[in-house]
Amino acid sequence: MDGDIGLGGFSSEGLAKIPGALQPVVDAGDISGFVTLLYRKGEIAQVNTLGWRDIEAKAPMTRDTLFRIASMTKPVTSLAALMLMEEGKLKLDDPITKWLPEFADMRVLAAPTGPIGDTSPAPRDITVEDLMTHRAGLAYSFTSIGPIAYAHEEALGSPLVNGLSPDEWLERLGSLPLTFAPGERFHYSHATDVLGFLVARIEGKPLGQVLKARIFDPLGMTDTFFWAPPEKRDRMAKLYQIVPDVAGLKDVSIPHAKSEPSFEGGGGGLISTADDYLKFARMLLGKGEVDGVRLVPPETIELMTANRLTPAQREIPFMGIPFWAGQGFGLGVSVITDQEKQAWMGAGSTGAFGWPGAFGTWWRADPAEDMVMVYLIQDSMDLSAEAAARMASGQLATGGRMGGRMALPVFQNLVYGALGR
Repeated sequence: MDGDIGLGGFSSEGLAKIPGALQPVVDAGDISGFVTLLYRKGEIAQVNTLGWRDIEAKAPMTRDTLFRIASMTKPVTSLAALMLMEEGKLKLDDPITKWLPEFADMRVLAAPTGPIGDTSPAPRDITVEDLMTHRAGLAYSFTSIGPIAYAHEEALGSPLVNGLSPDEWLERLGSLPLTFAPGERFHYSHATDVLGFLVARIEGKPLGQVLKARIFDPLGMTDTFFWAPPEKRDRMAKLYQIVPDVAGLKDVSIPHAKSEPSFEGGGGGLISTADDYLKFARMLLGKGEVDGVRLVPPETIELMTANRLTPAQREIPFMGIPFWAGQGFGLGVSVITDQEKQAWMGAGSTGAFGWPGAFGTWWRADPAEDMVMVYLIQDSMDLSAEAAARMASGQLATGGRMGGRMALPVFQNLVYGALGR
């Protein structure tokens, strides 16, 4: 820790190192820009806006820039399900067939990379808890290897853009075999999308309306939604992709639908800003309450942020890395269980929790430090049926230019290095 103690109990000199470490990544052309936000001990300690939300238009990143936050959507959807649990509308051990008959009589692949037709009956139904912990046996195309990856891509299309209705999408997913038996292991999947549609069916209204009424409006999250209104789109950050052996970045932005789509992906479809997501993260940090608004009792957040994976399940690599060495997974968020064992991924305290997004977006709430960190970029990654196979073989679609993703642990380490007391 260096320098005088300033806002949030941080070293002023330590905080000043953060933009200096991130700006060169923008200057190298490996990322369009960053918005980072630090909150600690009741105040916002730092906001950095670096680079461009639109390179061609020379539109700079601003504090209110809108980002596609991808899987940072998952904790929001999970909290909505926990709110229904508090009201007695569902239980963690409920079979999801109670509301989603599309998943009755599921079958399980004999081998996760084997033929689609080689299956056996699932030993039990998928439960709500299975969905919330990614132990449902469901899959994503980009986390799978072999025929099941291509079957998901063919049946469901892109995980980013979907023109299907929720009912049609659920029917197609339910027709595919499970990769693993329910409860067997953590396998990252469409489980939270399914959870979102389960919440919508219980409430009898689209997921976006449920989230707006229960979470966004009470917390004042006015810039969080599945569909960006036309009058706000000029604040939207473009989504860029690193192209191997090519200088600069390719614009691969997802087109805006002309009207609100019927498919609202609870696993990755939200758009938000740093300040809006801070409100959600602060509510979790406050064990269900922020600025006088309580959404759930403290016990619910404690349940959400407690590891539920078994020791054997945590020994299985996630996306090709030993992700669970010092972390566990609760009900929609990961939680650090051993800060020393997870330190190779970046600094963090035991008990800190969060969940990242596929476009490089990331956040963490750290109760031990009374701190929230928000890190937003727009860096597209490979989400095709080939992705997991490439990762397993050590191939990088970016030609080694990882840009803002490699800058994340640098950001984390500098933040923790700047902590005062």
